[in-house]
Amino acid sequence: MPFRDALHVSDVHMGYGAAPVLRGATLGPLAAGSVNALVGPNGAGKSTLLRGIAGLQRMRGEVRLGTALLSSQPPVQRARQVVYVPQSLPERSRLAVFESVLSAAMAGEPAQAARGWPLAGTHEAETAVEQVLQRLELTALADRPLAALSGGQRQMVGLAQALVRRPRLLLLDEPTSALDLYHQHRVLDVVTEIAHERQLVVLAVLHDINLAMGWADRIMVLDQGRVVRAGSPVEVVDSALLHEVYRVQAVVETVNGRRLVAVRHALGGRGQEPS
Repeated sequence: MPFRDALHVSDVHMGYGAAPVLRGATLGPLAAGSVNALVGPNGAGKSTLLRGIAGLQRMRGEVRLGTALLSSQPPVQRARQVVYVPQSLPERSRLAVFESVLSAAMAGEPAQAARGWPLAGTHEAETAVEQVLQRLELTALADRPLAALSGGQRQMVGLAQALVRRPRLLLLDEPTSALDLYHQHRVLDVVTEIAHERQLVVLAVLHDINLAMGWADRIMVLDQGRVVRAGSPVEVVDSALLHEVYRVQAVVETVNGRRLVAVRHALGGRGQEPS
């Protein structure tokens, strides 16, 4: 895998007021064309780290994408290269699905359409929107208002808005949390295909450890504000990790060639608030 355009995140510190959340988080290099999962217990700082990398929240540390020092760039410049997708879109919107994705393609920021930005789409942009909706199996919803969609459908539209912008770095915050089993795998398959085709870096927060192991090239485990393990799923996930970080008694088994976590019971003692 090429590392020329890899993501490096070094010594990131973030917090809320006087309460620290990230205490020197470091990850990478994450290669261009790779898909990567950030996992860990509630309160570890996973979503906070994604927002810091995207420039949506103040942070101390360094974020580098290839030769570009993202952490020193103004927000507008960083937004041309990095797209952050939250868990879901706002429920209230007058736009239809196609219009919302087209606004992302044309303006680079869907919120601009909500502020009255005129939708003067070009043929190229409209074609790009049609293609990404087709890949995510959203074509049948193209004319439906966003306000009429389910949470899972809005989540997939948010991904479509991100993909049509063609970022170099795609940050996904629990992209499968509202999806059924089929759409979880469909969405991650499409993300993998596009990462390989466009040679972009993908970093996704996932709570389902089995989903992460089956999808990601690399897994980073965040706990108490630091990355405590990183590597391939085989290298990272074992019974000791699950005991120490997640406080569960579990075994990692191989079933039909796939490694799966089987949890026996929770040991107690986590007691943290989600980040």
